[in-house]
Order: sequence, then structure tokens, then C-alpha cells
Amino acid sequence: MFLVGIAGGSGSGKTTFAKKIVQRVQSPVVAHFSQDSYYLPSPPQKLQINGESNFDHPDAFDWPLLRSHLEKLKRGESVEMPIYDYKISRRSDKTQKVGPCKALLMEGIFTLWDEEIRNLFDIRVYLHVEADIRFIRRLHRDVRERGRSLDGIIRQYYDTVRPMHHEFLEPTKQYADIVVGEETDIAAEVISARVKELAL
Repeated sequence: MFLVGIAGGSGSGKTTFAKKIVQRVQSPVVAHFSQDSYYLPSPPQKLQINGESNFDHPDAFDWPLLRSHLEKLKRGESVEMPIYDYKISRRSDKTQKVGPCKALLMEGIFTLWDEEIRNLFDIRVYLHVEADIRFIRRLHRDVRERGRSLDGIIRQYYDTVRPMHHEFLEPTKQYADIVVGEETDIAAEVISARVKELAL
């Protein structure tokens, strides 16, 4: 299986970029896989900052389950991917079957964080978008899609999103094969062509 990893800060357009590639490839054997599905079932208490859960730290993710699922998919098996409910900040009791597939696009803030997972990818992509643009996108998304308040989003951004981005996420850019800016259409064309060439 051909595996593409897409990382980048919150609001950098990872999901949109992955969907652009899927649309260009137009094949039922290409799957889109979100790292957000692998948040821990409940936020860890040890990561709290000012009484709020820190979802922007690497330890907020269920790495053993994610590694296991990616390895199964790489072997041509299927997995039951968890479904995360953003409105209650918890993993739901539902799952979604993914695979078997010939190509998989995994996107998430820490897609390139774990060395074991990083080594599974055939192409590693990092979306580098300026902080002000990412923040505005996040603001619109979280109010519109996740039912969050303006004050809560701003507080979370300063308490966890921004500092965790600088400490943990930005350094993973060094592992990318391709760094993409705000304009993603050309990169989506290039990667979709590569997926068609090597996976289909």
C-alpha cells in the first residue's frame, strides 16, 4: 500500500489538501485517514493547562492503536477506525471501516511526529501556512462546525495551540519530503499523479 503523510498546524488545510488529492485520483481504493480519530478516548488529566485539556500535545494521542492500524493497512488488511466527537471532546462508541486500500492519505497535526509511523510513509508532506491565517481558519471552523465559543477558542489558542505548535509541531517540518505553502493545487496535482503511478 502507498502511504502519504500530511502534517501541519491547526488550520493549515490538511483535510482540504487530502480531499483535493482524493478527488484528483478518483479511485475507490484510495482512502482518507484522520489522525484526529486517534485522540485518546478521554483527555489525559496530566496535560491540563489552566484546568483545560491540552489536545495539542503529542501525548494526547493513542499512538499504540494508531501504529497498529497503520501497520495492518500497510499489510493490506482493514481496520475499524475510531470516530472522534469534537463537540464533547471524546471518542464516540462508533467506528468506521477503512481498507483494504491501495493508497492511504493520513493527515493530522502530528502525522510526522512518531519515528515508527513516519517510516511507514512513502511521501511526507508538511503544510506551512502563516499563523494568522491558520488562526482565522481555526476560529471559523470551531465556531461553525464544533459549536465552540469565541472566547474559548482564543483562550485555547494562547494556552495550548500556539505554544505546542512551536515546541512540538513546527520541528517535524524537517522530516517532510515536500513543504507546501498556502497554495496547494499544484502540490495536489503532483502527489495525485504519483499515487496513480505507483499505487493504481
